[in-house]
Amino acid sequence: MTDFISILDRLHRPRLLIQAARAGCEDYRRAPHLRRLLGQSDLPRHREALAQLIEIEDGMNQQRQAGENGYSLVAHVDVLIAMMAEAQLVRALNPAEQAAQKRRRAPTFDARPPKPVFRSSCNPFYMNASGTAAFFSAT
Repeated sequence: MTDFISILDRLHRPRLLIQAARAGCEDYRRAPHLRRLLGQSDLPRHREALAQLIEIEDGMNQQRQAGENGYSLVAHVDVLIAMMAEAQLVRALNPAEQAAQKRRRAPTFDARPPKPVFRSSCNPFYMNASGTAAFFSAT
């Protein structure tokens, strides 16, 4: 079984692409999006769809980085929207991943007081646009 979470953790995309995909996640409809993107009449399972979307997105990202004429920003954002939504579905349907996520979020108690974190709450222009957190923050 492929660990999609680690694959998504290694993704690094421009902030604008991630922001556009997050905005589009609200309007994601699985059947029409996947039929259009994957070119299949039968919808694959969530993990299979995510694997195919990751391959498609990797090809588009290579086109973007190479500056090829055939690159379409709109199509790239569309694939990222589907990737984010499918990743959320895979995560929601996998109880083991939910348990692991809860363990990662479990607070650790220390004798020392926590250090203050200055991130997006202080700087509205700061946004981490890579990794799993960027993909799952849309929900």
